[in-house]
Amino acid sequence: MPNTGHAFVSNTPAPARSTTNTGLYMASQPSIGVFFGTSTGNTEEAAYFISAEFGDIASEPIEIDAVQGSVAAEFGKFDSLVVGTPTWNTGADEERSGTGWDEIYYSEMQELKIAGKKVAVFGQGDQISYSENYADATGELHDVFESLGCKMMGYTSQEGYEHDESKAIRGDSFCGLLLDAVNEEEMTEDRVKNWVVQLLDEGITESSGEAAPVVAAVPAPQVEETATVALDDPVLAEEIIAQVKTTRTGYAAHYNDRTDKTMWISTDGKSSYVTSGAPGYE
Repeated sequence: MPNTGHAFVSNTPAPARSTTNTGLYMASQPSIGVFFGTSTGNTEEAAYFISAEFGDIASEPIEIDAVQGSVAAEFGKFDSLVVGTPTWNTGADEERSGTGWDEIYYSEMQELKIAGKKVAVFGQGDQISYSENYADATGELHDVFESLGCKMMGYTSQEGYEHDESKAIRGDSFCGLLLDAVNEEEMTEDRVKNWVVQLLDEGITESSGEAAPVVAAVPAPQVEETATVALDDPVLAEEIIAQVKTTRTGYAAHYNDRTDKTMWISTDGKSSYVTSGAPGYE
């Protein structure tokens, strides 16, 4: 399940960074690193909200795809981490995010020496269309960091959500902050504000008393710029959907009756399109 929203590409401006917390938690440089993976932009938008709410004590959001090969060095810059993911491969046992996290969970991250580092996770999901797999990938993100000896923080209540099941449940709580930009976008800001207050109360900015590990400098990966196809082209989208409706191959339809929108996901899980109304070929 992708972390879809109301349009192909999010044009929502990044929220202004908060100054409400920095008076009590002043830092010469950010002590909290905010990292995210994203498919359609909603998890990135949530990362910006979280970073802004923390204020100057948090970094600007960093996409995990951009730091593959230098994860140890990037994580080592911060005393604590706030990390987020969407869910794409619903129901899968592992590698459920459909983002760069899947590429490093069981390879590069297994070499990290970050035991004791404070970590909080957040995730996006659609609790109506995917009520039995709501934000599943957030659970895997949590478990990978926990397996490395990190101190996990920021568990939240399931109260007020409409899911049936989720792999992000630990005990009676979610293992972090779960958001739903499809069905409850208007609740995101308050949920983020409350979660940041909770993390500060739990001591995410407090030192563990351990010396920070020395991390060897790793050259930044070379990023090759490539052209991308604009997903907000309505003509292109209609042509693709028309073909899908005719052949019924290539894409699977996932209809959300609350928003009256259909998410079309390619069989290889690498692209998606949103159309208004039901699929139309039942």
